[in-house]
Amino acid sequence: MTVETAPGRLTGAQRKAIVAGAIGNTVEWVDWAIYTTFASVFSRQFFPSGDSTASLLSTLAVFAVGFLMRPIGGAILGSYGDRHGRKKGLTLTISLMAGASFAIAICPPYEAIGIAAPIVLVLARLVQGFSAGGEFGTSSAFL
Repeated sequence: MTVETAPGRLTGAQRKAIVAGAIGNTVEWVDWAIYTTFASVFSRQFFPSGDSTASLLSTLAVFAVGFLMRPIGGAILGSYGDRHGRKKGLTLTISLMAGASFAIAICPPYEAIGIAAPIVLVLARLVQGFSAGGEFGTSSAFL
């Protein structure tokens, strides 16, 4: 038996899907906004402090690296969503983004681990870019 709704009215399941998609999309973009907002802090934590301008430019270059992974993430995670379902695809993208953000948050500073700090930052940003690329198409198809 199907539940009939008035034309233009959403069912509870449709509203739930829209809210879930919106939350996932928000999580993805908040991570990007946080990175840019705290770029000056990241520059002091992840790069040598000898030249603040060079450190900030390095931080912004790492931000840009994430954009290189977006088309790759879109292709791979889009295919994953096609085979395993949009819900699983969205769960994977959010998990990847959260894991990469957590790695950035717990990474020791440059003074403690040297060159490993910017390497961790670059790898985490690559994962974030990969995830954001996969999230957009999967979320659009899901909604």
